[in-house]
Amino acid sequence: MKPTKPTKISEVKREWLLIDLEGKILGRAATDIAKLLMGKHKPNFVRNLDMGDNIVVVNAKKVKVTGNKEKLKTYKRHSGYPGGFKEETLSNLRERNPQEIIIKAVSGMLPQNRLKAKMLQRLHVFADAAHSYADKFKTQEKGEVKDGGK
Repeated sequence: MKPTKPTKISEVKREWLLIDLEGKILGRAATDIAKLLMGKHKPNFVRNLDMGDNIVVVNAKKVKVTGNKEKLKTYKRHSGYPGGFKEETLSNLRERNPQEIIIKAVSGMLPQNRLKAKMLQRLHVFADAAHSYADKFKTQEKGEVKDGGK
C-alpha cells in the first residue's frame, strides 16, 4: 500500500472566479467566498497551505441583509488615541465604502492565522458590475464567465 503524498505549494492551481452579489444575502455569500479563498472546495485541501482561488466580487453595494440590520448593525473601530472611537451603521458604510462590507464579512469568516492576510489579498471587491479583471476570465470556453457563487 502506497502512502498518501502531502500536497505541495507548487501543486496548487489557482483559478479566477467571478461572484455577482446582486440580490444575495451578505452572510451566506461571505461564507461561500471564504470557502473559495481557503481552497476548501479542492480535493487536495490542506489547512496549512494557502490553496484558494482568486475571487472577483461585483455589485457589492447591492448585497442584501435580513431583518433590521441595515439600521442596527454597527461597525466599530478605534484609532488608539483618546476619543478615537468610531462607530458606523451598515447603511452609512454602504454609502461611504460598500466594498468594506464584504471585506469585513469575509475576513471574519477566515481562520485567524498567518495565512489570512494572503487569502484576503486574492479577494477583489467592486461596488458596481464594472471591474478591471475581465482579461483573467477569457481562458474560459466561449468567453463564458465561471460563477463561483450559488
